[in-house]
Amino acid sequence: MKWVNKCKLPAIEAIKYNNQHCLELGDLWNTLHSNFNMAFYHQVNINILDKIGDKPTLPWPAFLKEEFRLAIINCNNSSVPGPNKLSWGHFKIILKDDDYLDIIISITNTCIELGYWPSHFKRSTMIVIPKPNKKSYDLPKAFRPIVLLNTVGKLIEKVIGERLQFNMASNEFIHPNQLGGLKFKSTVDIGVTLTYIIHTGWVKSLSTSTLAFDIA
Repeated sequence: MKWVNKCKLPAIEAIKYNNQHCLELGDLWNTLHSNFNMAFYHQVNINILDKIGDKPTLPWPAFLKEEFRLAIINCNNSSVPGPNKLSWGHFKIILKDDDYLDIIISITNTCIELGYWPSHFKRSTMIVIPKPNKKSYDLPKAFRPIVLLNTVGKLIEKVIGERLQFNMASNEFIHPNQLGGLKFKSTVDIGVTLTYIIHTGWVKSLSTSTLAFDIA
């Protein structure tokens, strides 16, 4: 299996952190952990949600088989799998069986009803890979982490994301200038929007930060 083979790395010096070379595996782990997981122990104050007033609720219908099968079509079969070693190629074969798909849909609907996300779907494997074309690889910033999650959880997240995006768009919860991360939007739309803003002179009435935020 290709993902378990050793990756050919560029010639590097020992990674340095706080002006010290990481010569032991423990030192290397602590260095990478402190750089890539800086928010790990940060506390989040959820009380800020209390400031949001009550909003009308919408019904959440049970998921359909078509939603799962459409969500998995464009998933790359060669993507590296997560801790369960189940690739998208395997999963596409599994989902052809209605009995297995019914079980996954039941799990998804139960997660929504209980408001609970199983710890199994939170487990991940982090792989640290070198960024390309760096002059030196003796600093942690010359590398980047890739987090691999279990395929079942990723598929459920995709289906929930599709449903949420549809509900938000159909109820006009998304600002018209928000183009990033939306279906049926591309860099062409951003280019057309920028061209329109520049030619109409509307850009003079916008601050740089506002324009950057809207485009992002």
